Amino acid sequence: MVRALKTLVVEDEMAIALLIEDMLLDMGHSVVGLAMRLQPALQLARTADIDFAILDINLDGQMSFPVADALTARGVPFAFASGYGPAGLEPDYKQHPVIKKPFGAKDLARVIERAGPDAG
Repeated sequence: MVRALKTLVVEDEMAIALLIEDMLLDMGHSVVGLAMRLQPALQLARTADIDFAILDINLDGQMSFPVADALTARGVPFAFASGYGPAGLEPDYKQHPVIKKPFGAKDLARVIERAGPDAG
């Protein structure tokens, strides 16, 4: 079982973001940040006290890879979420887990266990 994580959710569709938030809360995690656009996501990735993040790859036409870079610089693990699955990733990010939309709570739990801190 993964410990309770402080999570960042970066998702440009509010309904999906709230669904992810509900799944995380049901798993015992907290959501300390929710961002729908690149600049707020970057700010949270650089400054928020977080243990893990879920990043939609495409944020209203802008790629979330700068957010991934900010998280990597801080040593914060993350997973991408995309309707395209791994096909939406640029080569430099292929080593990070991707959860394909639509996904359920079990899928989300698996990706957290695979990518999150203190997994296992």
